[in-house]
Amino acid sequence: MSRPASLDFYPVLRPFLFRLDAEAAHRRTLSLLRLLGGSAAGRSLLRSLAGGQPSGRGVDCLGLHFSNPLGLAAGYDKDGRAMAGLACLGFSHLEVGTVTLLPQPGNSRPRLFRLEEDRALVNRLGFPSQGAAAVAGALARSRSAGVIVGVNLGKGAATPIEAAADDYLSLLEVFLPLADYLTVNVSSPNTLGLRRLQSRDHLEELLGRLRRRLDESSGKRPPLLVKLAPDLSPGELEDALQACTGRVEGVIATNTTVSRPPLRSPRGRESGGLSGRPLFPMALEQVKSLARLAQGRFTVVGCGGVSSAADVRAMLDAGASLVQVYTALVYQGPRLVGRLLDLA
Repeated sequence: MSRPASLDFYPVLRPFLFRLDAEAAHRRTLSLLRLLGGSAAGRSLLRSLAGGQPSGRGVDCLGLHFSNPLGLAAGYDKDGRAMAGLACLGFSHLEVGTVTLLPQPGNSRPRLFRLEEDRALVNRLGFPSQGAAAVAGALARSRSAGVIVGVNLGKGAATPIEAAADDYLSLLEVFLPLADYLTVNVSSPNTLGLRRLQSRDHLEELLGRLRRRLDESSGKRPPLLVKLAPDLSPGELEDALQACTGRVEGVIATNTTVSRPPLRSPRGRESGGLSGRPLFPMALEQVKSLARLAQGRFTVVGCGGVSSAADVRAMLDAGASLVQVYTALVYQGPRLVGRLLDLA
């Protein structure tokens, strides 16, 4: 891939960022991306820092055209604050959220931890969100041509599991005209009871209600995806896929894991969901299983621990049509997309 020469400043900047609390550093990074994304000069600077725009092959799936296979996973820009800046880094799609219907603070701090020795993160954020109205406003104000925008939807912490479908339906109504695709998050480990929605009975009911509402729409009908946990047993995964069949267009594999593969960092003992490099083998295996079981019935999106061009290639070879990243951006900085799309 031929890319303009530019200075990779991130190895110099990262030690200073990593002296800050992980969540504080993330907030400052988002604020900078938002600031730079707000002007033509700032966007030009971001594209230069990213090493120019990638020329990876386009992907047609979900009824949409993606300029390349690589997107930013939900969780990085929860409230859609920095979409214009993030779009300059070369991603084909940005997934905003997880968004809850009403504003909520999430879990108490500290709740985000770097595992530097493992190139990983542990988070127990618990869906901090400015709420659907605020995120919808951000989406309406800030869209970048050529970049697909998805919205990741989640149940509010105060919503009982029996009423979860009402939250998702209300969120669907808000984002139906704004999102290019919608993702149903039933797999975060940090909202009490949420993963119960992955059981076949719960998932069939939830996705069935969302599908019916989409089918009734006389206007825009964005494709519906569901994001599953890497901790499902083979039987649980097969049941979840049965519930997805005929109700969604895509499945994202995977969310963070509550398991703990061998880790070097003592921060690995923190409770919460593990993301980053140690998650990759689990995510890749789930993508393989999904592709085998799905038999082309829906699009598979690979997500979890992807941090190199070889990882992207492995996900695509395993049956994923698209690949998403998050933690690798924290560790590798704005030139990430170019590195990961070097698939020659």
